[in-house]
Amino acid sequence: MGVWTFPGVSGALADSGASWYYTWATDHPGVNTPASAGFVPMVWGKDSADAASLGRARAAGPYLLGFNEPDMAAQSNMTVDQALTLWPSLEANGKVLGSPAVAYGGDTAGGWLDRFMSGARDRGYRVDFIALHWYGGDFRTEAAVGQLKSYIEAVHARYGKPVWLTEFALTDFSQGTRYPTDDQQAAFLSAASTMLAGLPYVQRWAWFGLPASDSGPSTGLYRSGPTITPEGRAFRAAR
Repeated sequence: MGVWTFPGVSGALADSGASWYYTWATDHPGVNTPASAGFVPMVWGKDSADAASLGRARAAGPYLLGFNEPDMAAQSNMTVDQALTLWPSLEANGKVLGSPAVAYGGDTAGGWLDRFMSGARDRGYRVDFIALHWYGGDFRTEAAVGQLKSYIEAVHARYGKPVWLTEFALTDFSQGTRYPTDDQQAAFLSAASTMLAGLPYVQRWAWFGLPASDSGPSTGLYRSGPTITPEGRAFRAAR
């Protein structure tokens, strides 16, 4: 799962039973890693590819996630050329290395990820797996699971590499930000986890995210305290 700090974060992470987590960074200040979970570092963007950050990543375990939503101005906001220029520094860490995780269009010919993967292939760069994000605005469980499955299948068909689904949930961004009910979100999480288990090339998935809003709807698994949500109970049952 994706984790950021909130009151009770370490207890919630341990209680969730998650097998791995990340913080969109190369370290996890304020978060204690339980024995049952592993931390995976991420080089978030161009300013995170410095020697100190890469050194922390080397010490953190066998995996490394690439840039976060470089196709979004509000996220790491990188051109394909910028990402390719920095890629050898990530590759030199010697980790099992995931692609930049685009916000959308990972299956689109000529899209950001497609141009990155073509450039990496032409330059002989290593990309060991594809990292993906997906948010669904259709809150009907069966339809949403089908849409997610179709997207993952299309991305795998294009690149032929293992997939890590590093952010996903039901959130409608078409007009502001709209969430389903907790029960709808929980039903989707349960059904999606079953679907993902049936795709042998999906090596890992991470829900977005561990913390939930204490004052309104969200996608989170635990409120402050920590207090588990219906989504959190679905996550625990899905393992």
